[in-house]
Amino acid sequence: MEQEELKNKIYDYVMAAKGKKKLKEKDIIKGVTASTGEAADVVKKAMREMIDVGRLMYSYGGGSSSVEIPSEEYLREKGMIK
Repeated sequence: MEQEELKNKIYDYVMAAKGKKKLKEKDIIKGVTASTGEAADVVKKAMREMIDVGRLMYSYGGGSSSVEIPSEEYLREKGMIK
């Protein structure tokens, strides 16, 4: 699977859970690995690249971290969009 296609699968997976469940990094890796057949390290690398460019973000609350889709307000605050 191509890298962009994999990133789209990860994004869709996180989007499906938005507002319903906070996903941990390992939840995303397990779910996307199961549905695509890609190796866990490949999924993890693609997810990290998405976090680096602001397509996904880490959030912290309740003593644990989760991965979610950032809001436009957050992206403006970080200077990733105008």
